[in-house]
Amino acid sequence: MDYEDRKQCLAKHMRAANGQAVRLAKPTSNLFRDRRGHGQALDVSDFGHVLAVDTAANTIETEGMVTYEALTDAALAHGLMPAVVPQLKSITIGGAVSGIGIESSSFRYGLPHETVQEMDVLLGNGEIVTCTPDNAHHDLFFGLANSYGTLGYILRLKILAVPAKPFVRLNHVHCTDADDFFERLAAACDSEVDFIDGVVFDRGRHYLTLGEFIDQAPYSSDYTYLQIYYRSIPARAEDYLSVRDYLWRWDTDWFWCSKNLYLESRLLRMLLGRERLNSITYQKVMRWNARLGITRRLGQLSGRQRESVIQDVDIPIANAGAFLDFFHRQIGIRPLWICPVRHAAAHGDYPLFPMRTDTLYINFGFWDSVLTTPEQAAGHFNRLIEKQVKALGGIKSLYSQSCYPEDEFWSLYNGDHYRALKVRYDPGDRLKDLYRKCVLHD
Repeated sequence: MDYEDRKQCLAKHMRAANGQAVRLAKPTSNLFRDRRGHGQALDVSDFGHVLAVDTAANTIETEGMVTYEALTDAALAHGLMPAVVPQLKSITIGGAVSGIGIESSSFRYGLPHETVQEMDVLLGNGEIVTCTPDNAHHDLFFGLANSYGTLGYILRLKILAVPAKPFVRLNHVHCTDADDFFERLAAACDSEVDFIDGVVFDRGRHYLTLGEFIDQAPYSSDYTYLQIYYRSIPARAEDYLSVRDYLWRWDTDWFWCSKNLYLESRLLRMLLGRERLNSITYQKVMRWNARLGITRRLGQLSGRQRESVIQDVDIPIANAGAFLDFFHRQIGIRPLWICPVRHAAAHGDYPLFPMRTDTLYINFGFWDSVLTTPEQAAGHFNRLIEKQVKALGGIKSLYSQSCYPEDEFWSLYNGDHYRALKVRYDPGDRLKDLYRKCVLHD
């Protein structure tokens, strides 16, 4: 079946649910929170096709369940790439748009939802609407970002693509001072470089990475097997990667989370094999552990409980140094990933993930666990972070654990606007409520 036939077939299945609550049936997920299987499962696995790559218009038309790996491969074959490519191969384009994604081109192009030009959205009642920035469903177009499937499911998108060259030259700049690090980063955002991110290994060890497209390279490093990308950053001031390997430089080791599975060992990497060194493998292990509770039981036996702290937060650059200092003192996870992002006024207003248009934000990504004490409440460290993000004028992604009281949550994520969208596009409440899904895990 072609897209139109599959679309109508899915709509029929949705209508046949007869008012029951609905959820997506997905074999994998990049959400780092409990996914409880309440409601009738809706199979959207057929919507994994790249429909068209337009080299004249620099656009890609794609279905919502296409992974960024497949999307990127299709675009690179035409000398293009999606304007923003989140770090993990298994992330789907629909998930990145209805959730929040980011990468090292976000200082120029914003977040993935800001690269969308058009969407087909399946509503809870089985109706399918086409959303653009200026049609009758423009409120849904701008309201889907950070809705996590609670307003509708994205079936098709048209997104911005940008020209890509075969290689990326990397410059890793060491800064001993945090203020100097953020000043250099801000200056780079106004330069001609193509990619910007960074890593904070510790106090005094800040590394800014600047990437630039090039046509030819003297060599191309390989971080897809025995060599580990993040370890190369302090070891070499300059490096070269193929454009594909650059886009997936973080996937092989799930940034640096593979170390928690002892997979920085050369022997274990050889035993596992190149094809299994990727975020999909690590996610499977993580979910297996979550179901069986092995880590939790070991903690109980040892008397050393740990709290999972897996978050991405966006802080205005004026307050980035203050957040980093707080994080060193109160949380202590290292390394931290750093990525600048700017929301352009021309992209419009996305009310469920509000960002100021006059501000460069710094995304801090940190993914580990922290040792707790018996007197600390559940979610102690995650709640500390939430309070600090709010105090510093930032905003947090909702793909992982959230501990907000309901009134605070809706004040941060524009509850009035969300409820108005819910009334218009899901009046039967067949899809989950955002707070219940992201905080209560209901």
